[in-house]
Amino acid sequence: MTGDDTLLREAADRLERLAARTTGGDWRVAGLLASRPEVVAHAPDGGTEHVAEARERSGAWIAALSPALAGPLAAWLRASTGAASPEAAAVARHLLRRLP
Repeated sequence: MTGDDTLLREAADRLERLAARTTGGDWRVAGLLASRPEVVAHAPDGGTEHVAEARERSGAWIAALSPALAGPLAAWLRASTGAASPEAAAVARHLLRRLP
């Protein structure tokens, strides 16, 4: 196992742990709270939950990168082990600097 493989697996594991404790559902920008967008998670059962406030230009970014992306991104990182591209290793390094 290479250093990049360890990096990729650790980033995938930490990403999944963070997503597991974050509000799930279909995140959407649902209007404004004062001058900031309101990002709301829509659960399969029809319930909703406020996710976060952000500046107006950031709301769509936050909604697009909801916890729903964690599973496929973690799978891609794990699939990249053994022959990690520089891009996959760069994503893993960036995530590891920011993930708890």
